[in-house]
Amino acid sequence: MFYAVIPAGGSGTRLWPLSRAGRPKFLLPLTGSDESLLQATVRRVRPLAGPDSTYVVTGAAHAVAVARQLPDVPEENVLVEPSRRDSCAAIGLAAAIIARRDPDAVMGAFSADHVVGDQTRFLEVLGAAIATAQDGLMVAVGITPTHPETGYGYLESGEPIGDGPARRVVRFKEKPEYDLAVKYVESGRFYWNASMFVWRVDVFLGELARQQPALYAGLTEIAAAWGTPEQAAVLDRLWPQLTKISVDFAVMEGAAERGLVATVPADFRWNDVGDFHTLGEALTGDDASNVVLREGPDGTAPAGRVVLRDTERTVVVTQSDRLVVTLGVRDTVVVDMPDALFVCSRSRAQEVKEIVAALEAEEAHPYL
Repeated sequence: MFYAVIPAGGSGTRLWPLSRAGRPKFLLPLTGSDESLLQATVRRVRPLAGPDSTYVVTGAAHAVAVARQLPDVPEENVLVEPSRRDSCAAIGLAAAIIARRDPDAVMGAFSADHVVGDQTRFLEVLGAAIATAQDGLMVAVGITPTHPETGYGYLESGEPIGDGPARRVVRFKEKPEYDLAVKYVESGRFYWNASMFVWRVDVFLGELARQQPALYAGLTEIAAAWGTPEQAAVLDRLWPQLTKISVDFAVMEGAAERGLVATVPADFRWNDVGDFHTLGEALTGDDASNVVLREGPDGTAPAGRVVLRDTERTVVVTQSDRLVVTLGVRDTVVVDMPDALFVCSRSRAQEVKEIVAALEAEEAHPYL
């Protein structure tokens, strides 16, 4: 049986002031439809993982909103973490709980805030990843790069595995400088790391125990108490002590060194909507590659208008009732919220997090 695990955490600081702590990006409809990114992720995996085999890991602040957006997912499948301990703790908790339910299960982990095109091709790639995982390998889906992107991590692939599309992963690479990213793309051996993982739970937990024994011990003890009267006490005692580390650093890089990681190359459209620049890439623009997103706080379109004149490759997001007009601008981001107006060059879109950090230092909580 296949289980889908969807980590839904973080506040999406690079999408401020649209994404806030109380309404993070995975709860927002940023797909060009009424679906939130979270709802689109669940729908995407639904042909292989029904509601009973879908788990969402989220924070206490967002648990109610997640349950409201996903009424078909059982309440007990929404795993609430008391505080953020990064992706390894979130994914590891779900893996440990699933292992107690189904020790032979194959699970996939899919971030709640990605945009994927071509559903048919996605399912084909996922099917190949599941088949590869059943043979005992840990699979990281690799997106065929379309350009030398510096904002993504990369996977370096090696020899093919069997007669299928899977290839051995030689190593994980961090976000490169532009010149190195060009070499990666030109070599044909590198793929974007989409943070989509598929593995047998016993294989993953075995590697977690080998590489992160303290984290493994804490998660398995929490999982053993899950759903019992002791759950809250055990969670409160152990969760703050868990190592705060990503699953890539904690498990996947070390597993790749042992030859345990494979990739299934994926050629479907993929975007992690990490900032307003990538949001502009993910959505369909007009003839001048401008993208306009009008969405009110209640999910309905605001009354305000957007007028673009002599404007190219500009992203405009508005939740206000004001008229927004651009004239003679290129490669710009304009975000008009009821309480904040943000304007920047698309080339500096990732620096929004520094603005958020400055506001946090000033304790400007109403804007966060």
